Amino acid sequence: MNISQLNVYPVKSLQGIALKQSRLHGQGLAWDRRWMLVDIRQRFVTQRQLPALATIGVSLLEDHLRLEHPRMAPLEIALAPREGKLRIVSIWDDHCKAHPESDDVSRWLVGALGEQAQGLTLVRFAEEFKRPVEAEFLAGREADTHFTDGYPFLVTTTASLAALNIALADKGMAPVPMNRFRANIVVEGAAPWEEDALATLSGPHGRYRLGLSKPCQRCKITTIDQQTAEIPVPTEPLKTLLELNTQSTLKGAHFGRNATLLEGEGEVIRVGDTLS
Repeated sequence: MNISQLNVYPVKSLQGIALKQSRLHGQGLAWDRRWMLVDIRQRFVTQRQLPALATIGVSLLEDHLRLEHPRMAPLEIALAPREGKLRIVSIWDDHCKAHPESDDVSRWLVGALGEQAQGLTLVRFAEEFKRPVEAEFLAGREADTHFTDGYPFLVTTTASLAALNIALADKGMAPVPMNRFRANIVVEGAAPWEEDALATLSGPHGRYRLGLSKPCQRCKITTIDQQTAEIPVPTEPLKTLLELNTQSTLKGAHFGRNATLLEGEGEVIRVGDTLS
């Protein structure tokens, strides 16, 4: 098996960035989910509520995060740590400390997306804050993460996507691309659904090791085109994943595995790395 894709999503629910390499941290790939959008209640907002977020491009420059949209000039946000003002924001059942970005960002979002973006604020995860991963699937270990849905890494395989797309084709439906699943690490060379049986993945010469902790239950974001925000078939691929029943003991549709870093803090992970 080897790594075919690495993706990072600096702003939760905006477009991702394909990388050739990244640095590994206990909280995820460098810069992954360091920012997210919140509403006036300080609760997280994603493509589940606002599919148009998929139309905002993201890039990482040397010193800045850049947001891009066809309706607006690019907006740059300094990567340097924020200081001072903090607020408490919520993501699922967790309450986290975060720094709000400037009102300029909020105005830019309204210019890009229209009135549906009114009241949104971009917040940055406070570096001194720790958001623990649920302990149930960690076998006594501890881990923490930033603004992911709950785990530092998401691992998927090309073989499982191919199996899903064969099932979709059998129903006369178009295939879905891997970006619908917003994975950090995409693996090729495995058998379909083999990731569900793996406990760990180790990099070359054991430089890093990931623990595959929990099957990833999927949501309506998988139905959203990750470039246009269109929803071609509102029930797919979720309905087909349910029919495939890859996790017979769990409720819901599942694809990929949530993961934590067991060894290799600060190591570099690369596309092409052989995994065992």
